[in-house]
Amino acid sequence: MKAVGYIKNLPIADDRSLLDIELDQPVATGQDLLVKVKAIAVNPVDYKIRQNVPSEDEKYKVIGWDAVGEVVATGEAVTQFKAGDVVYYAGDLNRQGSNAEYQLVDERLVGYKPKSLSDAEAAALPLTTITAWEMLFEHLELKKQSIGANTKSKEVILVIGAAGGVGSILVQLAKTLTGATVIGTASRESSQAWVKELGADYVVDHTQPLPPQIEALGIGQVSHIASLNSTDTYFETYVELLKPFGRIAMIDDPVTPLDVMKMKPKSLSLHIEFMYARSMFQADDMIEQSRLLSAVADLVDQGYIKTTLGKNLGRINAANLKAAHASLEDGRSIGKIVLEGF
Repeated sequence: MKAVGYIKNLPIADDRSLLDIELDQPVATGQDLLVKVKAIAVNPVDYKIRQNVPSEDEKYKVIGWDAVGEVVATGEAVTQFKAGDVVYYAGDLNRQGSNAEYQLVDERLVGYKPKSLSDAEAAALPLTTITAWEMLFEHLELKKQSIGANTKSKEVILVIGAAGGVGSILVQLAKTLTGATVIGTASRESSQAWVKELGADYVVDHTQPLPPQIEALGIGQVSHIASLNSTDTYFETYVELLKPFGRIAMIDDPVTPLDVMKMKPKSLSLHIEFMYARSMFQADDMIEQSRLLSAVADLVDQGYIKTTLGKNLGRINAANLKAAHASLEDGRSIGKIVLEGF
């Protein structure tokens, strides 16, 4: 089968950083599905792994953790899916990734693809959807309400980096499933327009001091913060902005240590979201990722959530994946980057 992989950790500008290769097609056993990959998305984790995690035994490492595809075979213990099902998923960081024609993935990490979206549109969603859902409802513990209830709560969530991949779905989920007031941050005119289109109640500029901008909104103190980048830069601001017993959830890797004791006077809490935790450690509730993906697919098909696809770079090959990695490393992409077909 066709695949894209690497052996050495090299800068993306190096011709050998990602290579078009041929590998044996894997075989499904146990709870694994064999999926014929139709479309993929590219995430910051892809380039971080490519830069820092070497291949084993000089064998090609295949990365990629967002895919849409068709189930073509199942292991003997599979109960949820059958050949012919079209699914979407982010997979397992410890296994070969989705930058290949065929991939093995545990059925407990897989959801049914939204019927109303194309393969490319759906491929933009899994990893960021899981991340956003776990942040909102498992770490920040925002109160979930019935779809369409439109009951405003006293919760105010600030989303730092709302125009990116995670922010783009998190804003939509917060507006659809909670009564919270949503403040998104974005700096450029295009990214501010995107965040407003996704449903944020307010958009502020994270390149300028946040407290005066939020105070000027006249909506009271922030109760929850989704910190999607630069947590170390904004940490003291978070402590200032949050009301007592407020919560911070973060996904990034701070360059400088956080002085968490500054949170003590307000009894604040800090939560770290890592959507691979369930799959990497074979958690008892791994199936929750399957359930939430299928639940969000229903929301998409009902018209409450839209794809966060930002740019389609064409076919799945080394050249196009290099372009995707380069764009993400630059840090200025809006929405998700996808590729489709081999």
